[in-house]
Amino acid sequence: MTSLRLRPEGPADAGPVRRVLAAAFARPDVTVPPEVRLVDELRGGESWIPELAMVVEYGGEVVGYALLSRVRVRTGHRFVPALALGPVAVAPHRQRTGHGTAVVQAALDGATELGERLVVVLGAPAFYRRFGFESADRAGLTGPWSGLGEPWQALILPPSVSGEQPPPQGEVLYPAPWAKV
Repeated sequence: MTSLRLRPEGPADAGPVRRVLAAAFARPDVTVPPEVRLVDELRGGESWIPELAMVVEYGGEVVGYALLSRVRVRTGHRFVPALALGPVAVAPHRQRTGHGTAVVQAALDGATELGERLVVVLGAPAFYRRFGFESADRAGLTGPWSGLGEPWQALILPPSVSGEQPPPQGEVLYPAPWAKV
């Protein structure tokens, strides 16, 4: 029986992760998809959180990936930490097998364990709603994708401590590599 393994990305996973991203986001008009470059540029930077870069292995092969990286929410004169989910990818030969759901849930579980409160994503509402994502606009968030409607989504994670402050509202600020996506 072939086993599924979810774990944080390790140093030896950079190549396999690039291959999964390149295959999942392949387009005939692009040599290297921007999602590949995004991860390459985020990796090791200030917004990189190693324990929230998750891979899914199937039969010892990296076949899926989900990244949560640091963003900030400007609330008045304060900057509150939050997370951006993406890219999320599954190798084409393993899509529609539950690997994407599993790796996203593992990343979100890791974020909850670390005490994170807010995750934003730009993606397919039908997929992300299963995790509890809702319209970011309705959550009081603005950002580069405001006004796109349903694909711009937010998830409020459960508080790790009782009495914690409500999640921030305001403008979501992404690190520079995101501007190239």
